[in-house]
Parts: sequence; structure tokens; C-alpha cells
Amino acid sequence: MATIKFYGNLTGAVASADPGYIDHATSGIGFFGGDFGLSVPVDSYQDTTFITNSDGTSQAEQLQNTKYASMSGVKFNTNNEKDNEIIPNYYAPLNIRFEHDEAVMVKNCQLRIFDRQDITKNASGVTTEVYEVRHPVSVEGATALKHRGNGSDNHAWTTFMWDGVSDNEVTPLSFTDSPGPSGLNGNTSDSSNSDFTSLPGATTSGAALESQRHDWYVALSASPDEIGSKTDFGLYFTVEYL
Repeated sequence: MATIKFYGNLTGAVASADPGYIDHATSGIGFFGGDFGLSVPVDSYQDTTFITNSDGTSQAEQLQNTKYASMSGVKFNTNNEKDNEIIPNYYAPLNIRFEHDEAVMVKNCQLRIFDRQDITKNASGVTTEVYEVRHPVSVEGATALKHRGNGSDNHAWTTFMWDGVSDNEVTPLSFTDSPGPSGLNGNTSDSSNSDFTSLPGATTSGAALESQRHDWYVALSASPDEIGSKTDFGLYFTVEYL
């Protein structure tokens, strides 16, 4: 049986720490100002991220915070701007995990930010930045993996937004095929990355890897385009497996 589950990387966690489970039906991720319940100013990005209930009114665990700083830069928690390509997986607030009772490959992995009604429609009133983190080492600065869904040299955020004028169709963001457990599968171009190949369980099988588990790590940042809570706002992830 195949499942996709969402986990949150908790504030203060280290690379080996167990993440917090985010239930699809009753909880989600909430973006706030300086603390839970504080609003994010219009046209600014969040300073804190929490697991919440579905409408963002009930606080659970605080997550790592990845705040959009520039086209390819991030402010992690309260730190200064860093390049996206140097941040480790566990800095990302969201871990998406696919599991199956048999080892399988996964492909056509796609993420959408949508209006919680129709996966083809962008959320309105909010701009969301998304970046797939492929950096399974425990420290900043080591080389990110080349095996990335959004291109080996493309470390820019991808923006999801509705401009209020166009047809509002979501363009899905492709994620890495068969990233393996804990994102520890690269491809042959990663074989010279000693920071990566020295990690226990690291492989360079690329999209051909078969595994019972595949993990993606997602940096997220949100900015309201207008005042008011934004609850018609969801994340949808799909894969094909074989």
C-alpha cells in the first residue's frame, strides 16, 4: 500500500531528530509574524512557522522557518540571509514522505499550492515561495546534490501566486524522482561529492532507485497580498510509482 505523509522539522531539531507528523485532515502549516497568532504584514514574508489546526487558530509545534530573502536566498529562523543551495535538508520546515510495502521507483513528482478546492487553481490573496532542498548533510556550506527536480543549477525559489487577472491555473513544480530514504539518493554526477558519498546509506542510482521510502524536503515562505487570514490555501503533492 502506498502512502504520502507530511512531517514538520521542529525548531531546535538536529538532522537526526524525529519530525512532527502533520495530519492531512485536521492540521496544517501556519505562517505568522514574530510569534504564533501575529499577522504577517502585507507584501512581507513570515518570521515564524508552526504546525496548526486547519484554519491556523490552534498552536502546535513550532517548525524551522525559511523566510524568502531574495530570488535564491533564505533567512533561516532569525539568521542573516544564506544561499538556498547551502542549507541542509533539516532546515526545511516540511518533509514529504512516500512509503510503500514494496521497493518502488517514483517519478513525475509534482507539488502544487492551491485554493483547497481545486488543485488546478492558485490560492488567492497570498504569494507562496517554494524551494526543494537537496542537501542531506548535517552542516551548511557543503555542496548540494545535482540530482534535483528543478535542475542542478537552479537554486531559485518558485513562486505560486494568482495575479487576479489571468486564468488562475496552477503550474505544478517538479520535484526529484526517486530521492530515496532521507533524500540520500543522488545520481552519477554526485559521485564526486565526498560530503555526500561518505554519508551512511548514500546512493547514486538516480531515478532508477527502488526503495520502500522516498523523502523530499521543502522550504516554504508565504506573503499576504492583502489583509486578513488566508485559509483557502493548501499544498498538494503527487507521484507516480512503479
